[in-house]
Amino acid sequence: MNEPTPLDKAEAAAREAATDTVAVQLALAAVELAKAATAQQAAQAPACAHQHKPGRSTGEWLAIGCAVCVGGVGIAIASIAIAIGGISVAILAIVLRGLWRDYQRDVQKGR
Repeated sequence: MNEPTPLDKAEAAAREAATDTVAVQLALAAVELAKAATAQQAAQAPACAHQHKPGRSTGEWLAIGCAVCVGGVGIAIASIAIAIGGISVAILAIVLRGLWRDYQRDVQKGR
């Protein structure tokens, strides 16, 4: 009588199926929870709507610095040219005024 009866076999199979079903249900529930958590994290990730721009590289900063230096030298040279032009106009005015006075004196003397 050591051999199990068909009823005992069926009862053992039912218990095993019930245990497997609970384990499978727990596993599926864990997978669903993991999916929900991942979806929730993905939905919360974009906190702001704008796009962040990457910072400038060292080469870009060097190029900007060189451009500023070249521009500063150009402005300095332009300022010197304007000053030289102003001095030239002043000298021309003084010379022309002297010539005009000489001409007026000669006209009054009758030359």
